[in-house]
Amino acid sequence: MSDLKQILESSKKLTLEVGQFIRAESRNFKKSDIEHKGFNDLVSYVDKQAEEKLVEGCRNILPEAGFITEEGTASNRKEEFNWIIDPLDGTTNFTHGLPVFAISLALMQYDKIVLGIIYEINKDECFYAIKDGKAYCNDEQIRISEVTELGQSLIATGFPYYDFGQMSRYLDILNSFMQKTHGLRRLGSAAVDLAYTACGRFEGFFEYNLKPWDVAAGIIIVQEAGGKVTDFKGGEDFLFGGEIIASGHPHQDMLQVITNHWHVES
Repeated sequence: MSDLKQILESSKKLTLEVGQFIRAESRNFKKSDIEHKGFNDLVSYVDKQAEEKLVEGCRNILPEAGFITEEGTASNRKEEFNWIIDPLDGTTNFTHGLPVFAISLALMQYDKIVLGIIYEINKDECFYAIKDGKAYCNDEQIRISEVTELGQSLIATGFPYYDFGQMSRYLDILNSFMQKTHGLRRLGSAAVDLAYTACGRFEGFFEYNLKPWDVAAGIIIVQEAGGKVTDFKGGEDFLFGGEIIASGHPHQDMLQVITNHWHVES
């Protein structure tokens, strides 16, 4: 625990420094700087340079760790420790000037996340947690929402942007939640959605077609804030499985709504 606390403090400092770089670049960013990795899959020099800075810093903090990174700056996965990095979660928002984007940085030991940091740059809010160490935002402890009823819940989600094979099922789920909750929100950053679920702004979040760097940090922050995280079947394949439900008290009700419509064919 003491080692994790020391790693956390160094990682927070690194994340805030890279966040300052992203904030500065956002003032002068031009749409001509956008690159396309694939259909609706955007990247920019800001993502790439931010990732390079994070990888270099993480190497100094924990030299024996490997990396799982969105932009491929480092991809040498190791057996015990691995950093999982999304340098700019919400790139589409960033490139369009919409102020909802964040850095997501997590440390995985074997197959468990033991440290997570999400820095939402525009509101200057740093969410973080370590295993068995509670969850915080800007040094104040956070907890999941006290709301217990799905009907009183505000739910976050994301929309598919490249794999539309499950669209009809997903629309059925959205339709059901629209009628059973206070509403749905789509901010465009899974990391921010998870951070906001951890601190009680949302009662829950669900999405599919996600990558590990989208959710890794948020998983432990939600868990240490008292929330629950599962895949769409109620299981534990939520880090690499591409689907996630993260919530507080209404988790079982959310799971029921989703499983009523989500029957993925093998």
